[in-house]
Amino acid sequence: MYSGRTVYVIDGSRTPFLKARGKPGPFAASDLAVAAGRPLLARQPFSPTDFDEVILGCVNPGPDEANIGRVASLRLGCGKQTPAWTVQRNCASGMQSLDCAARNIASGQSDLVLAGGTEAMSHAPVLLNAAMVGWLSDWARAKTLPARLQTLGRLRPGHLKPVIGLLRGLRDPVVGLSMGQTAENLAHRFGISRATMDGFALESHQRLAQAQDNGRLDEIENLYDHKGNAFEHDDGLRRESSLEQLAKLRPVFDRSFGHVTAGNSAQVTDGCAWLILASEDAVQRHQLPVMGRILDAQWAGLDPAQMGLGPVHASTPILQRHSLGLGDIDYWEINEAFAAQVLACLAAWQDSDYCRDELGLDGPLGDIDPTRLNVDGGGVSLGHPVGASGARIVLHLLHVLARNQAQRGIATLCIGGGQGGAMLVARDTD
Repeated sequence: MYSGRTVYVIDGSRTPFLKARGKPGPFAASDLAVAAGRPLLARQPFSPTDFDEVILGCVNPGPDEANIGRVASLRLGCGKQTPAWTVQRNCASGMQSLDCAARNIASGQSDLVLAGGTEAMSHAPVLLNAAMVGWLSDWARAKTLPARLQTLGRLRPGHLKPVIGLLRGLRDPVVGLSMGQTAENLAHRFGISRATMDGFALESHQRLAQAQDNGRLDEIENLYDHKGNAFEHDDGLRRESSLEQLAKLRPVFDRSFGHVTAGNSAQVTDGCAWLILASEDAVQRHQLPVMGRILDAQWAGLDPAQMGLGPVHASTPILQRHSLGLGDIDYWEINEAFAAQVLACLAAWQDSDYCRDELGLDGPLGDIDPTRLNVDGGGVSLGHPVGASGARIVLHLLHVLARNQAQRGIATLCIGGGQGGAMLVARDTD
């Protein structure tokens, strides 16, 4: 729980989330940050140089984007005097940036902060392996023709085997499991069937389609590439998907016995989301409208092999601190890394043994009304650009609260490496 000053969310925006299609997409991570930020800052009554700091989450910035928060800040015109920095907490990097901003505002260190997350997963690097790096070093030291011929003779096909950065990044280096394999663990633990996963995935697409058709995603700013192509919507939506089509997909992570497929997993995606956070002093000084308040945040650790249960471990302490039950939260955003992962979180809260043994509760916490969870779709349908998703779910949750005249919501997500993050937000309804 933040102690000190109230933390307000003033405004926010995001890019469409663009599905990776086998090659680098049209935008680098910093390009996405600039594209989402420019219209957001242009509509504010203050100057971009009025920010006290800029904080940006990103898991995998490109080689020309060192401290990508600073790169984006300068490109957005926030000025040389405005400090900017980058945070990385895997899938929750965007939420981590909001937490850092909120804590600095609550403590009085900052009054006005631009915070968010960005990721261009399609630009994840393809690296040389260690053997090739060693060979290139030998080649550089070989100055004579005989030495070079000798070095060339040591070159083998194995030297040319690339290291795929995205695959390495989606694999836990400690337990040796991919994120999909951890989802299989949860499906087995809670007895989640393939049909149930596919049904959840289908509903995610149906909800996103309804949100697009009914204009419920007005936080999106259009993208334009250098060829003049426009990108207006999250393009991973599969409108024609059906249970029959999903059932035909083969398991990816356990081909013999698994249930996790490309169809019931989050899509590899590029995207960015920004929010503007402010103190009461900044709100009054600039006469700013208020979307809502960030009340609390929690980080939790758990077994990396069960990482998908992170939302349970992060959200439960927030509920306890505020004397709330699951049903007291008007709307929930649980990031859809995998259908199995979200379903496992819901099952864990209903499981007496899990709540007692893992959460220290006297009994099950209960259930979440499915009509109050991810009401406009989630990562399965619109994608999960890992550095951006934590900011996106907070921003969208505030829009959902406003649209439904609701007061309170929790945005939460699992984090590769065995962690969870959660944020409690509120909208004043008086």
